[in-house]
Amino acid sequence: MSVMGNIGKLLFSRDFPPAKAVLLNDMTAASLTLEQSHRENARVAHGLRRQDPGLLDQLIVQYQHRLLRYLLYLTGNRELAEDLFQETWMRVLIHGAQFKGESRFDTWLYTIARNLVIDVRRKRTMVSLEELCEGSEGDRPLDIATSDPTPFENYRRFEDGERVAAALLSLDPLHREVLVLRFHEELSLEEIANVTSAPLSTVKSRLYRALAALKPRMEDSERREAVR
Repeated sequence: MSVMGNIGKLLFSRDFPPAKAVLLNDMTAASLTLEQSHRENARVAHGLRRQDPGLLDQLIVQYQHRLLRYLLYLTGNRELAEDLFQETWMRVLIHGAQFKGESRFDTWLYTIARNLVIDVRRKRTMVSLEELCEGSEGDRPLDIATSDPTPFENYRRFEDGERVAAALLSLDPLHREVLVLRFHEELSLEEIANVTSAPLSTVKSRLYRALAALKPRMEDSERREAVR
């Protein structure tokens, strides 16, 4: 299968499953999972409205590592990421009533964190994350004519965390972000669109381009490792 085929599988396999492949018991399980998710969202929304300190502690424990990782990859600076991490939770505490429970809490959390990063960039004379990207994006996915595994499939096989982080940090922030949200945080494409306030077509384009940009970096890292 071509890389485009593999990428397409990554993009759409979990988001758009073929209807004929969904069995009755699968539909029942999915319905129960969705109901549980709605109940959990409602519980969190209710607790945040009441500024329940116990709930906030629970959320921090549950999401602290994921949030800090997201901020680290978005900023490329640990000190800044830690400052924004603290500020994000302050915003959650102060503006918790704004979470209505209509979406997952983590997507709302990442939206707050992303907006804080943008605020910092603006203060440093950068209008937005988009300005940090090289060249124009466009909405048309890139064609990658090869039968090799996708760059992210190679990426996930790496055991050296430092090499993985270096490869991600070498990407443009928007491309780095979409990979982290999709494959680390396992957000759907629609959820990523909500976090980034970008059209779904743009999210898909960024993901294609991020995978394409990651490929030569992974190959270069493998070559350098092989000659050591």
